[in-house]
Amino acid sequence: MLTTLKRIVQEMNQIPALDTALFKLASRVKHTLSVDSCSIYLADYDTQEFILKATDGLHPDAVEQVRIGFSEGLIGLVGQREEPLNIVNAHNHPRFKHYPEVKEENYNAFLGTPIINQRRVLGVITLQQSQMRRFSEDEEAFLVTLAAQLALEITNADIRGALTLSNTNDNTARQKNVRGIAGSPGLAIGKGVSPDKSINLKNWVVKRTQSPQDQIQLYRKGVEVTRGHVDALSNRLDDGIPDDVKSIFQLYHHLLDANSLGREVEEKIRQGWDAASSLKMVVESYAARFQAMEDPYMQERAIDIVDLSDRILANILYEANGQKVADKAVTEASILVADEVSAPMLAEFPRDKLKGIISIRGSNNSHAAILARAMGVPAVMGCQNVTPALLEDKEILLDGYSGEVIVSPERNIKSEFIQLIDEESAIAEKIDAEADKPCESIDGCRMSLYINAGLSAEVELNAEQIGAGVGLYRTEIPFMLRERFPSEQEQVKLYRQVLEAAPSLPITMRTLDVGGDKPLPYFPINEENPFLGWRGIRLTLDHPEIFLVQVRAMLRASVGLSNLQIMLPMISTVCEVQESKRLINQAFYEISDEIAESGQTLNKPKLGIMLEVPSVLYQLPQLAKHVDFFSVGSNDLTQYLLAVDRNNTRVAGLYNSYHPAVLGALYDVVQKANQSQVPVTICGEIAGEPAGALLLMGMGYRRLSMNGFNLRKINWLIRKVTLDECKQLLSLALTSVSQEEVFVHLNQYLETKGLGGLIRAGA
Repeated sequence: MLTTLKRIVQEMNQIPALDTALFKLASRVKHTLSVDSCSIYLADYDTQEFILKATDGLHPDAVEQVRIGFSEGLIGLVGQREEPLNIVNAHNHPRFKHYPEVKEENYNAFLGTPIINQRRVLGVITLQQSQMRRFSEDEEAFLVTLAAQLALEITNADIRGALTLSNTNDNTARQKNVRGIAGSPGLAIGKGVSPDKSINLKNWVVKRTQSPQDQIQLYRKGVEVTRGHVDALSNRLDDGIPDDVKSIFQLYHHLLDANSLGREVEEKIRQGWDAASSLKMVVESYAARFQAMEDPYMQERAIDIVDLSDRILANILYEANGQKVADKAVTEASILVADEVSAPMLAEFPRDKLKGIISIRGSNNSHAAILARAMGVPAVMGCQNVTPALLEDKEILLDGYSGEVIVSPERNIKSEFIQLIDEESAIAEKIDAEADKPCESIDGCRMSLYINAGLSAEVELNAEQIGAGVGLYRTEIPFMLRERFPSEQEQVKLYRQVLEAAPSLPITMRTLDVGGDKPLPYFPINEENPFLGWRGIRLTLDHPEIFLVQVRAMLRASVGLSNLQIMLPMISTVCEVQESKRLINQAFYEISDEIAESGQTLNKPKLGIMLEVPSVLYQLPQLAKHVDFFSVGSNDLTQYLLAVDRNNTRVAGLYNSYHPAVLGALYDVVQKANQSQVPVTICGEIAGEPAGALLLMGMGYRRLSMNGFNLRKINWLIRKVTLDECKQLLSLALTSVSQEEVFVHLNQYLETKGLGGLIRAGA
């Protein structure tokens, strides 16, 4: 039965038109189960009706003509109950309603199952038989399973169909909302533009050659031209983009090196394949290996390899026969749309026209997402059920805060979106005008604002936008942008730059936090559930040689300074803290001995831990005896408390730091920390959100750490409110039954204060 089910779904997938596919499905199910009729009804929420879309057994003229109200007949009952309905004699059922057009007078037995996706009834699929009987458990199970698979296909086809019809110059345009993962914050409006990828390795047909040496020269010339192109793209990036973000292009240079891909490609050419075919075979082999590793960062490297190789292919063809891809003229505000947005693709797009980015298959770990955040360009990654072709030339509203994309928006929706952008701009001007004012509430509550850094700490520090210091420096980013573990000296150089940039302010460096959604390309970890696996302090304690090298580098970088603080990630037990302290003390005494005769001083750094694993919430008094400070990682804490992978688009809607349970946990933390007299900072995303900052202030947090671009906004907001108001707001939030109710209270408060423009996407 399972094999039959798979075959039916596969056959349906191969038919591009949904209506045709549904007819094929009805016919296959009818004959597979040997019933007299199979029919499919789809829901029309505008008219509140189920429409007969396909049938094999009812009268064919009834298709598209028969419309059954959501509360009418057996079809309506199945939709209302949201469960299968198995009836021996349908005509005797009190909800039976006769529709003469369908010619079902001879059918008695009835089995109907709802088609549901994401809690929304999309339609009903039915079986009917003239014989009075109850359909068997196997038949019912088959239909339920089929309906679940059918729901996904209908959802995908619905989006594709809406976008195909959607045209801003066409009266049939229909708005469609598409969900993705927030890649870079901000709002954007623009026309979808997809780069021309007509020349690509995927579509290249392999060919033989009779002149291998000529093809080798052709390949080398293509690589040389591509290298110059990549250099030019790197130089075109904004001067404000930090060098460590630009170093993304170092990967491209490594791949262009003759000792990397080149050696294998040339060997293929010597075996008798032409340059393009050899490149295709080598690259597809490498890309397949990366894609098979099943972790986000490694899969993103496959994107880089394929993109670079497509560029080499285009240059090979141009050198061979003058075939060149003409650049698309971008003349208006645009949203860059691609299956997988690459760093060079982003760099070559006209910066003055680039308003936002949509990457169909990207993640928030992709190089494109990293660059977008550094450039301040809103981005949504990992959109499902769409293709670049469907978004080409469509008007798009992009919300990089929530990961929502609205295609061909209705006039009123677009007007509201424009108003949000205008409000943001107006508030931004006010914020900039008061940026130098102290962060203190109307009634005298003083807050300390720190920044989260890692990608561009030096730039943020030099820009004098770091507030009270660095609350979180993510040391893993330099590890992720290299192809090996950085040496101790390389780390010393980097950490010294950061510490010297603000010698009078505390700089909190988190030890290597990889695993989960941050794997290293040269240290692959294959786990079924990486978020609950070998990550953070668990990994580095198992590899003390990695931990000690990094801690030694931090300590050596801090010689003569007193602003280093060390923080341990993913702590779940007191023993982990004790073992970490032992290794840190070992490194401290080693460095002290090494510099003893130099006259330099080494100050012992304060030690803190990340509170992100729920178990530590119940051990705070014990942990407080071993550390100098706490820092709450609310992002991971939220996903662990709610059992939600925040990078999974299917359940991303359940991930919310404003869930009353999460707020309650955050409140407990600050109360216990204060009782133990241990300072506590919060460095998750909620700290940099206006509503979150107010709630945290009401809870008792006085140290918030956030992305640099939020710091001025939070500073400005706190000076417009009172501590008492925040406490009252917190009381309402903690007694709410859902995050939606929390948002109602937050929105009402901010609207009364004239600050509604600061709230969007639930934050």
